[in-house]
Amino acid sequence: MSKGPFLPNEFVPTQFSTTVEKANFGNALLRFLDANCLREFFTKRFYNRLSMTFGHIAHCDIEGFYSTWFTGDRHRLGFVQKLLHWPCHGDPKFTFSDVEHAVQQVMLKRNYLEISSGDRLSRTAIGSDDALYGRSRRCSAHHLGSDEPLLA
Repeated sequence: MSKGPFLPNEFVPTQFSTTVEKANFGNALLRFLDANCLREFFTKRFYNRLSMTFGHIAHCDIEGFYSTWFTGDRHRLGFVQKLLHWPCHGDPKFTFSDVEHAVQQVMLKRNYLEISSGDRLSRTAIGSDDALYGRSRRCSAHHLGSDEPLLA
C-alpha cells in the first residue's frame, strides 16, 4: 500500500533512481508539507534529494537548508511558492521533473498556497518570526528569480 498519492508506475526511472524511489520522494515531500515542515521529518536522505530538485541548492548542509526554508511561517510560504513556480525542467529519464510536476499538481489540488498564506501570516505572526529567529530579512523573491517581494 502506498504511503501517499503517488505510485511507482506514474514515473519514469532514471539511470540512478527507480520509479519506487521517485514515488517515495514525492510522497515524503507531501508528508513533510502536511506536517508543517517539522524538523523530525527532514532526514538526511530526504534533504539529499530535495536539494537536487525544484532548482534548490544545498545551502552548505542540511541545517543551512532547513534554516533557510522552514524556521518561520514566511519562510515556509516562500518554499511553497518556489515549488509551485518551478518550471520542472528536463527529461524525466534524467531528472525528477515528472515528480516535481506531480507534486505541484497535488499541491494545487490541496490548495497548499492558500493554507500556507492563511491567518498564520498576519503582520503580527511575521513580526513574531523575526523576533524569535533574530531575523530582519524580508522573504525576497530571489528564490523565484524575481525582484518583487513575496510578501507585501
